[in-house]
Amino acid sequence: MNHWQKICGTHFDTDKRPAQAARGMVVTNHPLASAAGTEMLCAGGNAVDAAVAALFTLSVVEPMMVGLLGGGFAHLRQPDGTHTILEGQGSCPQAVGPHTFQHDASAPPGSLESLGRRHSLGRGSVATPGNLMAWCQMLSRHGTLSLEDVMAPAIQHASRGFHVTQYLSDCITDNAADLALDPEIARVFVPQGQPLQKGDRLQQGAYADTLKLVSQQGATALYSGALGRALCDDIAAHDGFLTLEDLRHYRTRDPAPLRSSYRGFDIIGPPPPCAGPLHIGQMLNVLEGFDLRAMGFGTPASVHLLAEVLKMAFADRAAVTADPDFVNVPVERLLSPAYADLRRSQLDLQRAQTWVPGLSPSESAHTTHITVADSDGRVVSATQTINSVFGARYMVPGTGLIPNNYLYVLDPRPDRANSMAPGKRVTSSMAPLMVLQGGQPRYALGLPGGLRIFPSALQAVINLIDHGMSLQQAVEAPRVWTQGFDLELEPAFSPELQAALEQQGHAVLRVPNVGGGMNAIEFHDDGRLEGAACWRADGTPMGVGGGMARKGVRFLPETRKP
Repeated sequence: MNHWQKICGTHFDTDKRPAQAARGMVVTNHPLASAAGTEMLCAGGNAVDAAVAALFTLSVVEPMMVGLLGGGFAHLRQPDGTHTILEGQGSCPQAVGPHTFQHDASAPPGSLESLGRRHSLGRGSVATPGNLMAWCQMLSRHGTLSLEDVMAPAIQHASRGFHVTQYLSDCITDNAADLALDPEIARVFVPQGQPLQKGDRLQQGAYADTLKLVSQQGATALYSGALGRALCDDIAAHDGFLTLEDLRHYRTRDPAPLRSSYRGFDIIGPPPPCAGPLHIGQMLNVLEGFDLRAMGFGTPASVHLLAEVLKMAFADRAAVTADPDFVNVPVERLLSPAYADLRRSQLDLQRAQTWVPGLSPSESAHTTHITVADSDGRVVSATQTINSVFGARYMVPGTGLIPNNYLYVLDPRPDRANSMAPGKRVTSSMAPLMVLQGGQPRYALGLPGGLRIFPSALQAVINLIDHGMSLQQAVEAPRVWTQGFDLELEPAFSPELQAALEQQGHAVLRVPNVGGGMNAIEFHDDGRLEGAACWRADGTPMGVGGGMARKGVRFLPETRKP
């Protein structure tokens, strides 16, 4: 029994087993995507080739989470130890501004819903997408294989079909009412009004044709070609906002990585408009003043502290974190020891409280994840999304493409840090992290899950560093989440913990899961790569071991004795 099991207040069993290998590791949220990435490694490609192949395949087999018309962040570590970020985040079309939508005042607390769901559902919710451009650039800059090679598995699965998993079936069923509003997407996922069931074969012929076009033309097929015209003509016919000019002027970005530290480890990830690594660093600075190991995992003391720190971070995020081209995000202040001391002094370790921002903006103001490593030292941690499950919940006629509903992430109210503005990039809770020790990678991890992403990634980091969990335990451990309203607890937490938290003033809400399927890689000192995925998705680690035949091996001619 590990040390953390002896002292923790919550016990749990892991559902899955990790994979170990020496020559490469691919962990995605679907076995066919992990297989696609592994195929690239076995064909002589590197981690970037594998990552891009996995992403294109995920757009086929996990279509509710990721697609060519989405956005995201890729975090790459090169063999020489340099870290680069490739941002393909969505942005507001030029026709969208702070008064385009009207906030629905009757929506639940914390909701950013607009009247008529105009910026969360359908053509009016679509932001300028960045995924396809970013994937093609990542491959051309850092990969070794051709676009045609890495897209071959995705095209095959779209054309020939694959068996629907229970996870995909549940996602279709949960969103069937919205999907039924669009005949094109309904024909694929809700044929004859019945959601696809586990084991059904899903073929996407139109999408296979789209992928073939992309494999031949690259990103130009969308940003200045036939796919872009089909997308924007359909949007214009339904009073949406995205135009061909928005597509033609879209550019990815290469910001400097954001670095913070915790108990001798370096935490590295994308900077704003990616909010995850910034607020993870902020929270870790506060938590470093407490002995979390002594508190124990899943105890009333540790969960209460975690909940209060989460509420603190969300209050600051809402006030000051957005696209730095539009808002002066106080990164240095948020990560400073002085600010951590201030916020730590405001904690009440006995009672829940309501948190307000500690900073003011100085304005002039569902998803998938992959983790891949190769034997040369390249590591890719990438989180990509079309935002909500099935994005805008319609399909561009004749293409099989599902657009994002990224505008839903922005605030429909004016005069806020995250209000809408032409060209403004969408703020994201993504957290494609790498954790280093002594300058060397120790962990790479990430997950989908909207606002629950960076709090879940934070908990995984704490599980590994403070509670001494194995990688599999860390990604599967029960999670908590709050942004200041209900405190969500996963089922593995005990009724006694819930009662103790309610006595402290928390409004506890039991939920089936907090966030999506985390996947991660651990880098062992002996060169082993360990991959793990959790029960919250179809995540599957696949490792490459073995190798080529030893030099000089021969099959000598057979001789027969008379």
